[in-house]
Amino acid sequence: MSAQTTGRETTTRNPAPAADCAAPENPVLRYLRQDRLPHIWCAGCGIGTSVNCFARAVDACGIHLDQLAVVSGIGCTGRVAGYLKLDSFHTTHGRAIPFATGLKLANPSLKVVVYSGDGDLAAIGGNHLIHAARRNVDLTVICVNNFTYGMTGGQVAPTTPLQAVATTTPYGNLEEPFNLCHLADSAGAVYVARWTTYHVRQLQKSITRALQKRGFSFVEVLAPCPTLYGRRNRVGDGLAMQRLFKERAVVKNGVATRETNFDIYGHGPIPVGDFIDRDRPAFLERYNAHMARALGDQFVPYGDITVDEKAEADRFAGPEG
Repeated sequence: MSAQTTGRETTTRNPAPAADCAAPENPVLRYLRQDRLPHIWCAGCGIGTSVNCFARAVDACGIHLDQLAVVSGIGCTGRVAGYLKLDSFHTTHGRAIPFATGLKLANPSLKVVVYSGDGDLAAIGGNHLIHAARRNVDLTVICVNNFTYGMTGGQVAPTTPLQAVATTTPYGNLEEPFNLCHLADSAGAVYVARWTTYHVRQLQKSITRALQKRGFSFVEVLAPCPTLYGRRNRVGDGLAMQRLFKERAVVKNGVATRETNFDIYGHGPIPVGDFIDRDRPAFLERYNAHMARALGDQFVPYGDITVDEKAEADRFAGPEG
């Protein structure tokens, strides 16, 4: 600090910052198409927070961007594919998972991430979610759950809570919402987690674990939609929803997913945490093991499966494959 005296007054000036003291670059920026910013998401929306966590998780994993692809469907969360500076695919409504499955089968060494919303993944795309988990396709699925169809007008979604108001349920929703974590677990996912956009550190670490997992991994991100869901249901703005997550979320790592239901309008806990982390052969591992038994030396393995992985897959496959 330097001081300068002028008559009765003494003023203090901050020196110019040294060249070697420049502010560090935000590590997230290298993963974004900055020419497309500012983004189209509403103030208080949680999707941008989830993208920040995802970019930091990719950075922590050290994944080469040439070996990473992101696939999204239609909806607010579907716009993520357009903002990430890597190979990304904005697909038709509900079809993100089959597109991603095709990418993985065509290039087994590619890390493929599906990044979409609750409506896209669990409504029109629900059948694909179930069967990809059943097959244990090696995909990481990040589902931003904001309880509504945010882009198309705020219609009721498969995760909309009971009694919630939407454009298609003006007197309140009467259909039980999906527990997406229980659904993914029951279908066979090897990694299942739920966090909120308030739990940024935990969410980043959870996505990191999901990216490193072989097989079908599923991460649910509870996020505010202040413009449509929050306004209609008098939940408040994005900050009010974050306060709700802070006050009511309870970390229950390892709890059975059938016990992770919650009522966002009630006063009970909202269970979050890493619920499921198990191992079973991914789809291509089981395929290679099965075809190796069927064809013997004539079979050329599909992908980069090793001998040890093949033996493990063979053990899980059983005598009939």
